[in-house]
Amino acid sequence: MTEAVAAGALTMAVLNATPGLLGGFLWYRDAPLQGRAGRAFWTLLRVGQGSALAFALAVGSLAAAGRYSSENLFYLYALLPLAVAFVAEQLRVTSAQAILDQRGLEGAAAVGALPESEQRAIVAAIMHREVGVMALSGLVVAFLALRAASTASGF
Repeated sequence: MTEAVAAGALTMAVLNATPGLLGGFLWYRDAPLQGRAGRAFWTLLRVGQGSALAFALAVGSLAAAGRYSSENLFYLYALLPLAVAFVAEQLRVTSAQAILDQRGLEGAAAVGALPESEQRAIVAAIMHREVGVMALSGLVVAFLALRAASTASGF
């Protein structure tokens, strides 16, 4: 059973490191996110988040069935990715307001009054920040998954 749990954690690490690295590359290059790369990033990110949820549910099911890890830190590493993803989503949601505040704009109505080129620049800045936040969260979750794999023992 220990091998299966470790394999699940390693799978979660790969499924979160992939969008983390892709998003980091897109963020660093300040690449446009409307094309295939942007769609691939968001799809891979959601798959990675789903894997973290599935892993947490599997670990919870094992615990409910009476199969516990002998390493208590394992549970921290197995469940913390859900908290990281939740906090990252909250930061992503606030990205738009942070960009608008930087530019002294009140909200969407103020953006709508701007010329189209400035509107596009604001949207690009918001997307750039969102990708950076979510890429970083993917890398943090991948690290936590690797730690979970290294502490998965005694099942």
